[in-house]
Amino acid sequence: MRDSDSRPRQIEWTLLFSAAPCRMGAAGRQDLFMAMLTVIWLSLACFPGATSTVAAECPDQIPELQPWNPGHDRERSVHIGRGRALLLTSSATVHSVHISEGGKLVIQDHSEAIVLRARHILIDNGGELHAGSALCPFQGNFSIVLYGRADEGIQPDPYFGLKYIGVGKGGTLELHGQKKLSWTFLNKTLHPGGMEEGGYFFERSWGHRGVIVHVIDPRSGTVIHSDRFDTYRAKRESERLAQYLNAVPNGRILSVAVNDEGSRNLDDTARKAMTRLGSKRFLRLGFRHPWSFLTVKGNPSSSVEDHIEYHGHRGSAAARVFKLFQTEHGEYFNVSSSSEWVQDVEWTEWFQQDKASQSKGGEKISGLREAHPGEICTDGVNLTTEVVYKRGQDYRFVCYDQGQACQSYRVRFLCGKPVRPKLTVTIDTNVNSTVLTLEDNAQSWKPGDTLVVASTDYSMYQAEEFQVLPCKACSTNQVKVAGKPRYLHVGEEIDGVDMRAEVGLLSRNIVVMGEMEAACYPYSHHVCDFFDFDTFGGHIKFALGFKAAHLEGVELKHMGQQLVGQYPIHFHLAGDVDEKGGYDPPTYVRGLSIHHTFSRCVTVHGSNGLLVKDVVGYNSLGHCFFTEDGPEERNTFDHCLGLLVKSGTLLPSDRDSKMCKAITEDSYPGYIPKPRQDCSAVSTFWMANPNNNLVNCAAAGSEETGFWFVFHHVPTGPSAGMYSPGYSEHIPLGKFHNNRAHSNYRAGMIIDNGVKTTEASAKDKRPFLSVISARYSPHQDADPLKPREPAIIKHFTAYKNQDHGAWLRGGDVWLDSCRFADNGIGLTLASGGTFPYDDGSKQEIKNSLFVGESGNVGTEMMDNRVWGPGGVDHSGRTLPIGQNFPIRGIQFYDGPVNIQNCTFRKFAALDGRHTSALAFRLNNAWQSCPHNNVTNIAFEDVPITSRVFFGEPGPWFNQLDMDGDKTSVFHDVDGSVSEYPGSYVTKDDNWLLRHPDCIDMYIQAYKTSNLRMKITKNDFPSRPLYLEGALTRSTHYQQYQPVVTLRKGYTIHWDQTAPAELTIWLINFNKGDWIRVGLCYPRGTTFSILSDVHNRQLKQTSKTGTFVRTLQMDKVEQSFPGRSHYYWDEDSGLLFLKLKAQDEREKFAFCSVKGCERIKIKAVIPKNAGTSDCSAAAYPKFAERAVVDVPMPRKLSGSQLKTKDHFLEVDGKKFSSVEDGIQAVVLDGTHGHVVSHMSFRNAILQGIPWQLFDYVAAMPNNSHGVKGKIHLQGPMDSSAGEARCRQGSQVERENGIHWLQRQLPAHMGDSGHRGPPGQNLPSCAHPGGEEEEAVRAAPPGGPCGRPGQDGWLPSPVQEQLGRPSGSPDGPREGHQTLGLPPSPQRLLQLQGRGTSLLSVPLQGGCGDRARSPGCAGTGPALAGALL
Repeated sequence: MRDSDSRPRQIEWTLLFSAAPCRMGAAGRQDLFMAMLTVIWLSLACFPGATSTVAAECPDQIPELQPWNPGHDRERSVHIGRGRALLLTSSATVHSVHISEGGKLVIQDHSEAIVLRARHILIDNGGELHAGSALCPFQGNFSIVLYGRADEGIQPDPYFGLKYIGVGKGGTLELHGQKKLSWTFLNKTLHPGGMEEGGYFFERSWGHRGVIVHVIDPRSGTVIHSDRFDTYRAKRESERLAQYLNAVPNGRILSVAVNDEGSRNLDDTARKAMTRLGSKRFLRLGFRHPWSFLTVKGNPSSSVEDHIEYHGHRGSAAARVFKLFQTEHGEYFNVSSSSEWVQDVEWTEWFQQDKASQSKGGEKISGLREAHPGEICTDGVNLTTEVVYKRGQDYRFVCYDQGQACQSYRVRFLCGKPVRPKLTVTIDTNVNSTVLTLEDNAQSWKPGDTLVVASTDYSMYQAEEFQVLPCKACSTNQVKVAGKPRYLHVGEEIDGVDMRAEVGLLSRNIVVMGEMEAACYPYSHHVCDFFDFDTFGGHIKFALGFKAAHLEGVELKHMGQQLVGQYPIHFHLAGDVDEKGGYDPPTYVRGLSIHHTFSRCVTVHGSNGLLVKDVVGYNSLGHCFFTEDGPEERNTFDHCLGLLVKSGTLLPSDRDSKMCKAITEDSYPGYIPKPRQDCSAVSTFWMANPNNNLVNCAAAGSEETGFWFVFHHVPTGPSAGMYSPGYSEHIPLGKFHNNRAHSNYRAGMIIDNGVKTTEASAKDKRPFLSVISARYSPHQDADPLKPREPAIIKHFTAYKNQDHGAWLRGGDVWLDSCRFADNGIGLTLASGGTFPYDDGSKQEIKNSLFVGESGNVGTEMMDNRVWGPGGVDHSGRTLPIGQNFPIRGIQFYDGPVNIQNCTFRKFAALDGRHTSALAFRLNNAWQSCPHNNVTNIAFEDVPITSRVFFGEPGPWFNQLDMDGDKTSVFHDVDGSVSEYPGSYVTKDDNWLLRHPDCIDMYIQAYKTSNLRMKITKNDFPSRPLYLEGALTRSTHYQQYQPVVTLRKGYTIHWDQTAPAELTIWLINFNKGDWIRVGLCYPRGTTFSILSDVHNRQLKQTSKTGTFVRTLQMDKVEQSFPGRSHYYWDEDSGLLFLKLKAQDEREKFAFCSVKGCERIKIKAVIPKNAGTSDCSAAAYPKFAERAVVDVPMPRKLSGSQLKTKDHFLEVDGKKFSSVEDGIQAVVLDGTHGHVVSHMSFRNAILQGIPWQLFDYVAAMPNNSHGVKGKIHLQGPMDSSAGEARCRQGSQVERENGIHWLQRQLPAHMGDSGHRGPPGQNLPSCAHPGGEEEEAVRAAPPGGPCGRPGQDGWLPSPVQEQLGRPSGSPDGPREGHQTLGLPPSPQRLLQLQGRGTSLLSVPLQGGCGDRARSPGCAGTGPALAGALL
């Protein structure tokens, strides 16, 4: 027995107790220790059942084990066989170890660390290797070090290779380390530098002048008391300071510092009291001098002090002190104090210079200021000297490019702000250390262990490693670690989304590792082109027929090789490894850490039923948790964490763009790589078969994707033939529950794509296993003819993924109770394509939350290229891709897609960047299914202009003129998006805009030559739709996909000769639905027309009828079973058909229950026929009168909307409104209290809005500056800001609503007036008309400050509101320009129920600028909300 051993001892005590009556073989007297051993062994002999129990629990206590100490001999090859059972008792080095033929090697568990070094270890044919067991975990320290280079000329094993632990047929590997918490979550946020992590932080600025004292307990490092003494204001404060200092007991730590000014009334009493404490400079303290002091009362020699004689009001100055102390527990803490004058700086916007300077000596700053008034620093000395120099009396700048003046460049300036005082006192109880507060009990993490804290930002490289330190004061869920965090690591839920960082344990007491060289060497082609370190690590491989394999509590590092098949843990073609395969207990790997690896983490290859649980995979090359060939099923990944997953060279999907272009040996000659299509898919969890379980897992950072379900149409590699073609595309999804993905580049999750299952050839030059297209459509038993079985994704969280939170393509893929935040695009539901083979399937998401830009702002870095304004408040934050990337919540693509009971939070656009809750896949050749629908949607902090975005030409969207861009539409079933129940939401230029009842029609034209189709509605011939076709030009046919409205007439035209063969598919037609079409053909054309039904799954077609020619147009309306009519109007060149569905259709099916109904036209066209565009002859001859078949639904009232209550809040007091309209609250400018408030209903505003103007004109004029906060919340938007002369350009720019200031007067027909007849508001109210130019030209510091910052209306917004609709920089599509005065009724319809924060000064100019750097109006402030 070992006193330190924590393993079960009940059986040993029983043996000792039972020794007396069973004294077989005890001879002679021995010392007590030997007698005790004899009694134990004899007792075991008396109780054979006890022998098996002990052996099962603690393998190193099996009696027949022979101690073994082979020493260190690199040339010795060890074979343990023929029933030998050895107990390794000390470290050893050998060439290799082969355990077989019933041989057994057990590692002794004692206090001495054991290291076994070998080139390889092979276990097969009844051989066993044990270190601990499931019931008796190994408590000591044991390491296996696999050594050797790949280029030493040693012949590799044909199956296992080099540098391996191989478990072959009949082999047993049992490694069971200490049971430790594998990973958990951070439960308190870590801030960069460790601030706010324990200890104390105190900061003051304006309004807290004088001497500030802190009294600190040296035993614990806690603040006992603090006080402020305003020795600037009164001498009695000096007396009070002296009395306070004298009363502090000896031994206490004192921190004393000056904030702002403290010398004016500082008398000798206080100065001498401070001198007695040890200060040498307090006697000379002058006006506004920074001064800081630390001491231990009663020990003047312990004092530290700093003092700066500060003169003037520019630049920064600081007096800083710090001192290290030790608590009664022996732990260190640091006290620091800083007294400062701080001058903050800010960059201006970029100014574009399109040509070289025309003036000698460079460009004048004054000239640039005149061109951009108020936008550049007011004093040249505050400009950075890097770009500005003095010449004469003016500051200038100049740009050179290789000695020549720049012809086109940008310039910006760093401007200094007014100085401000700042005092800080910090007590850091974690000196060069940090305390992590965790979700779970972490007492199993011991000093010396290594942890990794995951990134909670977009970059996975913000993951940080820490080493655990002793900590007596830590609670059970806390650990102290060495060092300070460099990045923000979130430890809380933010805006409803759990963004807590994962914290993984990397250390274990059993270690398997590869011994590495100092640098890379070329054992594999290209390996040193991409890695400068050695990547030839060790690996563990399990073969078919192994007897038992259980690994837990093991650390694997420097494992894996950049060779196919050599991975840290590799189950290779092992078949069923659970009960189904006869394994009891089933095979598992759990509680492992696999880090700093060179090829994957855990590979499951041709194996089923494996349990992978509580495994941490960190800093790996290639897919981390990897299923390989496609037939892998029933494997479970439970509570696994993968992070910092990087690209590798092995497979195309492992490779990044550079690797993809460089490694072409496995492709056919002439192959041109397309990296984003063929490669670039490295993932934390790579699932080659959907029938696997992922539960409670976290993908916390990959160069590409977190979870990727990819499809092998047929099994690949040695698994070929294990299932029939298409099996993996139809097998139902295993359990996918409570998983999370963040900090990934491409996506948190993807269900899409397949891999190329054929070798490279002249027909397809791409390498084997390149990423290709595939579709997922789950059905029972993987049989597409059996009922569909939806793939359920539940409780999935995706945040801070740069491109997508999730991209899901396929048949029935349903999401429930998911959370998406801070992704470039939250979710794209791509369905199975616009014409899916899995007809009748749908995608849906319900009960889920989408957050556009959360309170997790990330960490600003010096080299951070994706930091910029964002969020509802437009403050600085990390951005997913770039400052102008259009952030979207859900993106429609194909369909049908159903969105129900979802909440969208904090989606707000900025100038130059679109943001929207709902959007469409843009630059899209494929139409959107009109059965896409949304129900029960709620918006929080989402302006009405950010609910839906249809795109606009420009960055990210190109010309936005592809076929799908023109047909985007979804059904707002209950009006929760548009506020009109039953409406269809489209772009404002959509050709269906005048009729919501829309369905699809597909037209396939064969043997075309880049034909462009034009389809025209007979009741709106001036707005035709032009379609280029959805397919690539290389196909033998082209497919056109117009979305059309029912019971209407159309004509179809071409920009060349009409195609000789056409097939029209009636997509989404219900029985009895019809449209009438006229197709343009050249004169002299003859036709053969028939109808059929095509079953796409069975690939069967049955003819249903023919069309015969009629000479009467009316007969086209008449049809009989099997017989219909067509009318050929040769004068106009139009062939008329009535297309009517004959069969019923399931709810989400594209085709009928019998198959797809089609009309096939074969035309014999005269040679040399011209362009088939009959528009001129068709209209007005066949024009129809437009009628409204479906009336516009009634708009929902506020009480019917599922949004936040609409109210205006001022300093905590809410002013609610139950009716649509405007609510106004007037604030006293001096004291900030509410003077009055009133609501104006829409009916009043639409009738005689003078009541609003009378109310505004009657406000008193008696105040100087408004203090306090104004918060507005409503169904469309939530805004907040400080109420001063104006309410911040950011809020106004965000909403783009200025109609209270500008539009309402325009509605009255008088754009020049600013108030009721005979009364103009002063110029500060709102620049416009004659007053606008005067205010714009005003110098900085004028009545309204500078335009765009302190002016009433920011210039970009002025330009946007007044710009004509067709101008290049005009308003985005989907929004109507407000430059021209619409009617009041139309205006309110445009703005809906949005809120806008407005603050209007009514009299005079600016107030006391010394007190308020912004423009402070002298009149009351008006806060208005459009409700």
